Amino acid sequence: MFIDSIIRIWEDSGFVAMTWQSVVMIIVACILVYLAIAKKFEPLLLLPIAFGILLANLPLTGMMNEPTSTEAGGLLYYLYLGVKKGIYPSLIFLGIGAMTDFGPLIARPCSLLIGAGAQFGIAMAFIIATAMGIFSPQEAASIAIIGGADGPTAIYLTTRLAPLLLPSIAIAAYSYMALIPLIQPPLMRLLTTDKERKIQMEQLRKVSKLEKLCFPIIVSILCILLLPSVAPLIGMLMLGNLFRESGVVERLSDTAQNALINIVTIFLGLTVGATAVGTVFLQPKTLGIIFLGLMAFMFSTVGGLLIGKIMSWITKGKINPLIGSAGVSAVPMAARVSQVEGQKASPGNYLLMHAMGANVAGVIGSAVAAGVLLSLFG
Repeated sequence: MFIDSIIRIWEDSGFVAMTWQSVVMIIVACILVYLAIAKKFEPLLLLPIAFGILLANLPLTGMMNEPTSTEAGGLLYYLYLGVKKGIYPSLIFLGIGAMTDFGPLIARPCSLLIGAGAQFGIAMAFIIATAMGIFSPQEAASIAIIGGADGPTAIYLTTRLAPLLLPSIAIAAYSYMALIPLIQPPLMRLLTTDKERKIQMEQLRKVSKLEKLCFPIIVSILCILLLPSVAPLIGMLMLGNLFRESGVVERLSDTAQNALINIVTIFLGLTVGATAVGTVFLQPKTLGIIFLGLMAFMFSTVGGLLIGKIMSWITKGKINPLIGSAGVSAVPMAARVSQVEGQKASPGNYLLMHAMGANVAGVIGSAVAAGVLLSLFG
C-alpha cells in the first residue's frame, strides 16, 4: 500500500513529464536570475521575467492553462490578459510619464531629430528580417521595434502583430536594454573623434511651467490625430507627465511613479516570461530574433550618433554628438551612458540633461514608430 502510494505520487509528479525543452528553459531561467541579481542587468524586469520562465516550464502546474467548461484557468493566464489586451504596457507608460521631466526636450526641440534618427535601427531590422524570408511582414515589424529599446512598446506591438513571437521579442528587448552600458560605448567611440567627445555644451535655458503644462497636451493632440493606433501609449505617457507637472495631483503622480508602475512591472515581467514555454521558444526563429534585435539596437545607436554629428557640424561644435546615442528609448540608462562617456573624455563634461532631451525624444519616437507599423501591418 505504501509503495503503491509512492509510485502514484511519482507518476503524478512533474519529474515524469519533464522534457529536454523544459530542462533547457529552466537552465535559461536560472541564468537570467543570476544576471539580474549578481550582475544587476535590469533586475526590476529581468527577475520577474526569469521566474515566469521558470514557472511556465515546470510541468503540470497549469499556471497558463486557459479556462474550460469544467476548470478555471491558471493564475498566470488571467494575469496575462493585461499583456494581451495592451493594458500593462500602457500603464507602464503612465508611470514613465510621471517620472520623466520633458524640460530638456522642450528647451532644445531639435532633440526630436535625434529621437527620430535613433529609429533607424527599426527600419534596417525590418528590411533585413523581410529579406531573410522566414518572417512575415507582421513578424518583421515586431522584431524591428526592438531597435527602439523600448520594452513596453515592443510588447504592445507584438501582441497585436505577432503574439507567438512575444517571449523571444520581449526577452531580447529587455536583455539589450540591460546591456546598454556594454553595447553602446564601443559604437560611440568608433563614430566620434576625441575632439567631439570633449565638447562641453552650454546649460539649457529654464523652461517655464506653462510650457511644461502645454507640452503633453499638444503632443497628445498631434500624435494621436496622426496615428490613432498609438493613443494608448502616447495618451498614458502624456497623462502621467501632466500629473507630474500640474502640481495639483501629487497623490496621483506619486502612485503612478511608484506603487502602480511597480505592481504592473511584476505582472508584466512574470506573465511575459511565462509565455516562454520550451516547445515554442526553442526554435530556429528565436536565434534569428536575437540576432536581428541586436542589429536593430546597434543601428539605432548609430543613427542617433550620426544625427548628433550632423548637428554638431551645423552648430559649429556646440553640440556633443555623444548625446545622439541617447536617442534610443531606454530612459534614463542611455542618457547615463552618454554622461559617462563624456566625462571619460573630459572630466568637466556634464551631458546628462542634454542627453535626457534626446532620451525622452526617443520614447516618443519609438511609440510613433510603433503606430506607423501598426497602421501599415495591423
